[in-house]
Amino acid sequence: MSRVASMSVQKFDRTLLLLAPAAIFMLAVFVYPFVYGLVLSFKPTDGGWLANYVKFFTADNLWPTIGTTMKLALPTTILNVVLALPIAFLMRKKSRYQKWITTILVVPVALGTVLIAQGMLTYFGPRGWLSQALQLLHLYEGPIRLTHNVAGVMISLVISGFPFVFLLILSYITGIDPVLARAAASLGASPWEQFRRIYLPLLMPGLAMAFCLAFVQAFSVFPSAVLLGSPAGPTRVISIAAYEAAFEQYDYSLASAIAMIMGFVQLIVVAIVLALRGFFYSGPMTGGKGA
Repeated sequence: MSRVASMSVQKFDRTLLLLAPAAIFMLAVFVYPFVYGLVLSFKPTDGGWLANYVKFFTADNLWPTIGTTMKLALPTTILNVVLALPIAFLMRKKSRYQKWITTILVVPVALGTVLIAQGMLTYFGPRGWLSQALQLLHLYEGPIRLTHNVAGVMISLVISGFPFVFLLILSYITGIDPVLARAAASLGASPWEQFRRIYLPLLMPGLAMAFCLAFVQAFSVFPSAVLLGSPAGPTRVISIAAYEAAFEQYDYSLASAIAMIMGFVQLIVVAIVLALRGFFYSGPMTGGKGA
């Protein structure tokens, strides 16, 4: 009995040694910055401890940034999920073209937001090849405006966010046991009924997670809003307000408060999505192969 207890203690010690670096990393990279920013947001340069939050929700150039960011983030996130779901569903079966198609779709992730914006300025700008081609073919008169406006930012968010959502959904959908669909087909279920009654319910946890992660990524948009949008006009998102407070006004306390509000809004949306997930399906979280 003592030997078993000794082996358990050794195993527990090894587990602690493995978890200690991860815990230190989490504290240093996530927990400490969050706590520091939260405390700093309650130390305004002027006024009481809630002065920064009062200023944000009373200033006409600050509180509307929440709605502006939401108008950009929500539609692009929904569009990315809607576009990625059917493509991932069609690619759930392995084929010789799957690797090549996946590689092509993932290229925007490797490029990054700044390079995507630079490419859009070159090709989608008023003097880009798209505008010139449409004018040459007499399909459109005058330069086409796909940059320095809301459309440019949304296109950039779709290009950069779609591969991320696609890979997440593909990983979930390939984990669903195809035997379930074949069993439904043997009972007379059509392909649409198989998708609606088997794949979609089992995909809901994955779809919700992909939506949440893509929304958080889109809500924190900054380079696209500056390079492809109108940062002083319709694309003045909340991240630009935080940047201006920190690096133009040198009010780091206000910038921290704006960042906290930004994170709180994201948390509300994520909580709503995860709560709605339960209305569509309640049961086993996955129907994976071998489950």
